[in-house]
Amino acid sequence: MVIGVLGAGTMGAGIAQLAAQNGHKVILVDKQEVQLKKAKDQLALILLKLIDKHKITSEKANEIQSAITYSTELSAFSSCGIIIEAILEQLDVKHSAFEQLEKVVSKECILASNTSSLSIASIGGALQKADRVLGIHFFNPAPLMPLVEVIPAVQTNVSFLEQAVSLMKSWDKTVVVCKDTPGFIVNRVARPFYGEALRIYEEGIADFATIDWAMTEIGGFKMGPFTLMDYIGNDVNYAVTTSIFEAFYYDPRFKPSFTQKRHSEAGFFGRKSGRGYFDYSEGAIIPTPVKDYELGQQIVDRILAMLINEAYDAVFMQVATAEAVDLAMTKGVNYPKGLIQWSKEIGTKEILSRLEKLFADYGEDRYRPNPLLRKEVLH
Repeated sequence: MVIGVLGAGTMGAGIAQLAAQNGHKVILVDKQEVQLKKAKDQLALILLKLIDKHKITSEKANEIQSAITYSTELSAFSSCGIIIEAILEQLDVKHSAFEQLEKVVSKECILASNTSSLSIASIGGALQKADRVLGIHFFNPAPLMPLVEVIPAVQTNVSFLEQAVSLMKSWDKTVVVCKDTPGFIVNRVARPFYGEALRIYEEGIADFATIDWAMTEIGGFKMGPFTLMDYIGNDVNYAVTTSIFEAFYYDPRFKPSFTQKRHSEAGFFGRKSGRGYFDYSEGAIIPTPVKDYELGQQIVDRILAMLINEAYDAVFMQVATAEAVDLAMTKGVNYPKGLIQWSKEIGTKEILSRLEKLFADYGEDRYRPNPLLRKEVLH
């Protein structure tokens, strides 16, 4: 099968590399010639590193490079069996792209979006034949991260879904199928990792460095929330948070933070701008966390309770199975444990107690315990 990838940014280029590594002919299309050249040059550097590390041979590297055709024309996609779109996260832009794609591909060609938070049903709604549209959400970097979320829309034909799942498994990806709801699994369930950390900071309980220290040293997470937001980009993370908040009809569980908004407005995007919650400029002073283990445990307990509550909500609302949710969070964002499993180890009664205390203290709907969590405790 010939694989088409629309958009030669970091994600699109990564998907193209992944497809080529798995023996496919790939057509990578971007309207900007300079972006295509950048993607090609970047791939050459990546392949050289893989050769140096003895991960691939120079012959394999040449095969991968020669398998990818670079083009600025959508008509180059005419022979593709599937096209994966990885362009700007704006619905009108995606609508326009998909409408144009439909004119150049066969009726059996699957049209997939790598969107992280937009409605697949809405993307498909712009097409004459919407039953071949679905979401295939990779995590960055696509060649390395094992998880792929596959999202059928209400219009998606099951045969196209099965083909997409089979293709991703043939690329050695861990596949979770989930409902077409805002944020799918990972970006929905992970919101409190950022949101509650920001709330703890805004209440003056702890600073950025202390919260990050608590979540890594005590919680066992690979990165603290503020370091991770700086890595992702505060502008990107804030945009996803806002999108999910609006898509959930302004549910207070997903309410964005003024702290993140102000950092984005100031241009403090994180590593890419040299300044975020932390200063990445040369010679900058690295802030020292307050290594108070009692305080640190309170921070971890609060954020973890919120994450677990969100995981239960995803299962309760039939977004995915409990197994799929745990798989998504461990494989997609490297959580130390699946959240449902973690709740059983701590005790669901203890998690419910933490949430009920937060709900009583704040009186905010944000902290309401999920009905499925309550049911688990009663049983």
